[in-house]
Amino acid sequence: MRENAADGAVADDQVGPAAEPHTSFGITLEEYLLPATRRIQLVSEDGRELSPEEQDVESGHEYPMPSDDELLAAYRHLVVGRRVNDQAYALVRQGRMAVYPSSHGQEASEVAAAVCLGKDDWLFPTYRDTVAVMSRGVPATEVMVAFQGSWHQGYNPSDYNTSVQSTPLTTQMLHAVGLAQAKRLKGEDAVVLAMVGDGGSSEGDFHEALNFAAVFKLPVIFFVQNNKYAISVPLARQSAAPTLAHKAVGYGLAGERVDGNDLAALLAVLGRAVDLCRAGGGPFLVEADTYRMQAHTNTDDPTRYRDDAEVTEWEARDPLRRMTAFLTERGVLTEEVSAEIQQEAESVAGELREAMNAEPEVDPLELFDHVYTVQTPQLAEQREQLAEELSRTENKEA
Repeated sequence: MRENAADGAVADDQVGPAAEPHTSFGITLEEYLLPATRRIQLVSEDGRELSPEEQDVESGHEYPMPSDDELLAAYRHLVVGRRVNDQAYALVRQGRMAVYPSSHGQEASEVAAAVCLGKDDWLFPTYRDTVAVMSRGVPATEVMVAFQGSWHQGYNPSDYNTSVQSTPLTTQMLHAVGLAQAKRLKGEDAVVLAMVGDGGSSEGDFHEALNFAAVFKLPVIFFVQNNKYAISVPLARQSAAPTLAHKAVGYGLAGERVDGNDLAALLAVLGRAVDLCRAGGGPFLVEADTYRMQAHTNTDDPTRYRDDAEVTEWEARDPLRRMTAFLTERGVLTEEVSAEIQQEAESVAGELREAMNAEPEVDPLELFDHVYTVQTPQLAEQREQLAEELSRTENKEA
C-alpha cells in the first residue's frame, strides 16, 4: 500500500494503532469495520445459552460467555434498576417528581454500559440512563434530585467519573470526546463511554463526535440504545442505514450490533470494546437492539404512535425475565440469593420514596451562588436586596 500513497491510497502508517489490537481477536480492522450480519446474542429469549451454531456469526465476531460472578453482579444492578424505574414512575404519578423518562425494558443495556468500565473510566449518560448512573455507584436518592425539579444535578460527577445526565440531545457525546482527548493530552489512561438513543444518532453532534474521535483515534465507545422511537418518530423515519451500527464504517470506526435485552451479550461486546479502546484500537460504535416499554416520559401518550401488539411482542424479550431464567438454570441464582437481591431492591426503593416524599429545604439565596465563579457587583447587589426582603418577611411572621 505504501507505494501508492502519493496517488491517494491509504498508507500502512496511516492506519495507526487501531489496526493491531483487533488482530488479537482473529479479525483485522478492515473486517471489523462492518458489524456482524446477525446481531450478537448469547442467551435466547427463554433464557437458554445459545450454541455457536445458533449464534451463527462471522469469524472474529465470536464472544465468550461472561463468568457466573460477572453475570450475577450485573444481575443485581438489573433487579435494583427495574425496581427503581417502577418506583420513580409511581412517584411521578403521585406528584413527588416532576418528570421521569423510564428505561423499563432497557435496563440490561444501561447496566452493561456502567459495569464494563473501570474505576478511572468515564460514563456520559442521557436523561434516560438513570440505571446506568446508579450502576456506577451513585445513590438513587441523588440521581433523582434533578427529576424532582431541583436547580442542581444531585451528585458530583468527579466523585463517580459519571457526567450529569444530559437532557439536550447528543451534547454529551461531544463532551465525552473532549474529555477523552484531554485525558490523552494529560497522559492518563481512561476509556470513555458515551450513551445516546436512536433519535440522538440523527443529530449533528453525533456526526461531529464520531468524526473527531475517529480522526484522533480516541478511546471512546459510542453506545447507541436503539429503542425504536425518537419520542414518537419510528426508526424507519430517521435512518435508511441497514442498522445504526453500520454508521460506524463511514467514519473508520469498528461497529457491532448486539441484542440489547441480552445482558450476557452486552457484557461481552462492551467488555471487548473497552479492551480494544484501552489497547489503542478505538473508537468503537455499539448498537443495542432494545425497546422502550413505557412512555417516553409521563407527559407522553405512546398509544398515538404504536399499538399494544408491538409492546406485547417485546414483553416476551424482557431482559430481567431472561437473565433470571438463565442464572436459575445454571444454579447461580438460588432462592436465597434471589430473596437477598429482592430485599436490596426494596430497600433502595424505600429510601427513594422517603427522600422524594420529604419536603425539600429551599434557600432562595442559592440563586446567586453558582452563576459566576466570581460574583459580579450587580449580582451581589441583587442578592443583598433579596436577603433584606427575606429578613423582613421572617420578622413579620415572627
